[in-house]
Amino acid sequence: MTAERAQLVAWIAGAIGLVLAMIGWLLEPSVFPHAWLAALSAWIGWPLGCLALLMVHALTGGRWGEAIRPQLLAGVGTLPLLLPALIPLLFVLPALYPWLRPDDAARLGNRFYLNEPFAIGRTIVYLVIWFGFAAGAVLASRFGQIPGWVAAPGLILLGLSASFAAIDATMSLEPQFNSSDYGMIAAAEGGLLGLSTCVLLAAMGPPLTPGLLNDLGRLLQGLLVLWAYLDFVQLLIVWQGDLPHGATWYNDRASHGWGVVAGIVAFGHFLLPFFVLVWPPLRRSARAIGVVAALLVVMEFLRVWWLVLPAGHRGFSWIDVAAMLAIWGFASALALRDPMLRLWAPQASHG
Repeated sequence: MTAERAQLVAWIAGAIGLVLAMIGWLLEPSVFPHAWLAALSAWIGWPLGCLALLMVHALTGGRWGEAIRPQLLAGVGTLPLLLPALIPLLFVLPALYPWLRPDDAARLGNRFYLNEPFAIGRTIVYLVIWFGFAAGAVLASRFGQIPGWVAAPGLILLGLSASFAAIDATMSLEPQFNSSDYGMIAAAEGGLLGLSTCVLLAAMGPPLTPGLLNDLGRLLQGLLVLWAYLDFVQLLIVWQGDLPHGATWYNDRASHGWGVVAGIVAFGHFLLPFFVLVWPPLRRSARAIGVVAALLVVMEFLRVWWLVLPAGHRGFSWIDVAAMLAIWGFASALALRDPMLRLWAPQASHG
């Protein structure tokens, strides 16, 4: 399959997913809001994670960043999808967030932060930071890489904005739940997802040397351990402190079949990839590391469904698949448009 044909398939998949999601919105309006939010939350880590990795590489250097620079820039290039993707959410916000419903908001103690004007202001700040640094990264790529004096503050602002955006978008679905670890988990997951997509695309492109594959595998393993550690710490704090709202939050995600999903995510999003990446021969194999990267991307879908859908007090629906197909189909098509992204081409190895 050529890159052009893959791009066409992605556009068609996105269009089919969008049509099905809109039909689902008409047929089951109470199901669509969480489905669309979950799809958007699962995707946004790709461009933001790629942007963060570009800044990290500008500060640290290393051949790993040069090897996947086209993939990183292609991921950042999907960020414009965010603007049209936000439009459906504007019509369903009260159905998602209790703090936007006057009767529910009156019973909350954190109304200083969770209120409509402040939320709008924060969202504007997030968008300005993300699109500003994304445009700068794309322009800087023409001259080599992002200057270090831009990358250092940019990485700080990106980390803070991504963390608070995750708190606003998904943690505030259940405003009684509080976690100081939540934003860091989301930021780590974004970096892991961004790297996973880049490694997957690189594995399908011109062959990389075993040394480069080993570098990418070690970096992937490091981000995987960071995410797992932060996620486990949140669970440990809630369990050890016997926090009532935290216990309720986890109980909702352990019942009605969601406990099975949590087990699958624990195995497929950490245990299996970790032990594969520990073994050097597999870490130096393009096929093995590509399969691990693909598994991590798929597991991110399950992880976000587990995170978001129980807040709507419902189970899994075909609308969730349609929304995910729409967002990821269009995002993949945008990424595949990048002329620097060479896939399925038998060319010389990097490095």
